[in-house]
Amino acid sequence: MMRTPRQMPPQGLTPIYDYRKFWAECLGPAPELPMSRAEMDALGWDSCDIIVVCGDAYVDHPSFGMAVIGRVLEAQGFRVGIIAQPNWTNKTDFMKLGKPNLFFGVSAGNMDSMINRYTADHKVRKDDAYTPGGEGGKRPDRSVLVYSQRCREAYKNVPIVVGGIEASLRRLAHYDYWSDKVRRSVLIDAKADMLIFGNAERAIIDVAQRLAQGDAIGDITDIRGTAFPRKQLPDDMKAIDSRHVDMPGRIDEIPSPYQEEEAPSKDPETCSSNKSSSNEDSVAVQVMDLTSNAGSKIDKKKPFRRKDAYIQLPDFEQVKTDKALYAHASRVFHQETNPGNARPLVQRHNDKFVWMNPPPVPLSTEEMDWIFDLPYTRKPHSSYGDLKIPAYEMIRFSVNIMRGCFGGCSFCSITEHEGRIIQNRSKESILKEIENIRDKTPGFTGTISDLGGPTANMWRLHCKDDKIEASCRRPSCVYPGICSNLNTDQTPLIDLYRDARSIKGVKRVLIASGLRYDIAVKTPEYVQELVTHHVGGYLKIAPEHTEDAPLSKMLKPGMGTYNEFKRMFEKFSKEAGKEQYLIPYFIAAHPGTTTTDMMNLAIWLKSNGFRADQVQTFYPSPMASATTMYHSEYDPLRRLDGEKVIIPKGIKQRRLHKAFLRYHAPENWPMLREELKRLGREDLIGNSKRHLIPRDNPRGIAGRGQRFLSQHTGLPPRDDGSNAGSGKKRGASHTRPKNSPNKRSKHKKR
Repeated sequence: MMRTPRQMPPQGLTPIYDYRKFWAECLGPAPELPMSRAEMDALGWDSCDIIVVCGDAYVDHPSFGMAVIGRVLEAQGFRVGIIAQPNWTNKTDFMKLGKPNLFFGVSAGNMDSMINRYTADHKVRKDDAYTPGGEGGKRPDRSVLVYSQRCREAYKNVPIVVGGIEASLRRLAHYDYWSDKVRRSVLIDAKADMLIFGNAERAIIDVAQRLAQGDAIGDITDIRGTAFPRKQLPDDMKAIDSRHVDMPGRIDEIPSPYQEEEAPSKDPETCSSNKSSSNEDSVAVQVMDLTSNAGSKIDKKKPFRRKDAYIQLPDFEQVKTDKALYAHASRVFHQETNPGNARPLVQRHNDKFVWMNPPPVPLSTEEMDWIFDLPYTRKPHSSYGDLKIPAYEMIRFSVNIMRGCFGGCSFCSITEHEGRIIQNRSKESILKEIENIRDKTPGFTGTISDLGGPTANMWRLHCKDDKIEASCRRPSCVYPGICSNLNTDQTPLIDLYRDARSIKGVKRVLIASGLRYDIAVKTPEYVQELVTHHVGGYLKIAPEHTEDAPLSKMLKPGMGTYNEFKRMFEKFSKEAGKEQYLIPYFIAAHPGTTTTDMMNLAIWLKSNGFRADQVQTFYPSPMASATTMYHSEYDPLRRLDGEKVIIPKGIKQRRLHKAFLRYHAPENWPMLREELKRLGREDLIGNSKRHLIPRDNPRGIAGRGQRFLSQHTGLPPRDDGSNAGSGKKRGASHTRPKNSPNKRSKHKKR
């Protein structure tokens, strides 16, 4: 019998809603978490127990991490204050709520502050979707570092706990795209006392409870999902040289990260083989005592339990200068991300060690429901008045139904942050939130803009066997093909859609989250339901590329699955009597992509009548596997054997790849002509519809040049043809199909 997703926390683990409450629970929930002394006075508070400092504006909504953490801690009986988007040039704003009794919680916000502020071309963005009025420049670069420094200046002895996506993806030594170098763990640079990564609710409750009971922050070392600095390593645990978990391979005779003379194990654990010992608690490995002298030899083989061991990665100074070791450390890190079998990781940073505990245990359905049922106002803080916050405007009528993603795309950081085990809300909780939107959210007209999450269609999908799930080390459950142990039945999601749109007052339920189409085709009834009732004219999906070489580095399926889904989409759209279009997204300049690959993608776009409106090149985010490829030129998805990965680097090459995605833009034609000639593909240059680009640039591109563009590319003219591609969709290209309704109307108008 097929199992259902985990409903309750594992045995022996206290549900996050069952902790003993702190004394301030008697005060009840605040209408809004206070952002000023006046608000604290109105609530009768003399102080805050915890103050959350964040780079986003405060929106009391479950899609904003600051609100979730604040309301979760409030429900445990703690008084929580918010300092949102403070003036970081001095400590004044960091003192406006007074000294917190327990700790400062510091986050850059829902986005990494560097990605929020800079494009892939290192240009400064003018806007910020998480700021009132969309105004840019309201947060500093590397916000976690700056905010932590100001908190320390404000109140020297108050513990600082950092978290959120920016801290989570920088918990170990990492490549920093903006400075083009390997930086230390943010924990060290921020001089924070603790870092919480991933789903933080359980960990932040544990930390707050322990501090409230009088524990020192430095003594809290056993909470999953946390990392912290330490000067000494425990002498009651064994250190495993990371080379014995996964050998770096034959790469120019790399010296051992630990100057050891013994040969590595002949049968190292691997991620790619996905093999696990039949007796995981008595694995025999070579160990070394890192608490003894630096020159000590590896001990003889000894059996010991996995929970009594940790893995030591190469030191920061080593991965900083040796790209092969950096790729090795990244590979081992990604092997140790399954909460069921991950071990602690340790990395030396000069005279300190960064100790990273295993990832948090996924939240149960009851815990997820509890979090989303907390008393959010679902609105921005009243102090913002009538100013609109773009990120809130985008999601205020949407519902998050799950967390996590088992896709494992190498360029994406969702798996590293939220994990690959899907954490589901119950249908009842989701439907209740829709009713709350209907009844309480201003401006609701009957349309739910999205039921989704990291992906649209992974709700209630899971491994068929708990033991297999707990021991698996595959980076993806759907690449190179869908795992035979993965339940792909989307019938429950069909039922959810039907129940959601049957709610009184709900006229329409749209699906706006990215769809995993290789899973969707496994349940044709789901595709029919989606296409018939939940597509608003366009449906976005992300094949990312057409060529096998870059797709293999992305861990994305080939175009065969896309074509299968496209046939279903068109068939069911026709049966429903609807004119609807697929909007595919593509990435330019991803590691493993050649110029020929981009040329072939452009030919595919042209032959299928697509033109890219929003384009951006690959953006190397910290700790993603594709970022490791970009920096090291090695592929951490496979055993390192010396094979180099083709990396499109340099502004000229990256712009060229981007230009192929926008082959229809006249400003790109000179560059593309030059490259096509170099590739020996002058047959693609000419003035007929079968050619990719015209032979000559027209005069007056803004005028008759647009008609020339239409005649010689087979695409309809558009008013902004030479200026399209604002890059609002980060990391991907957004294409519009030929003959889409709005394009035809413009064509007729001319």
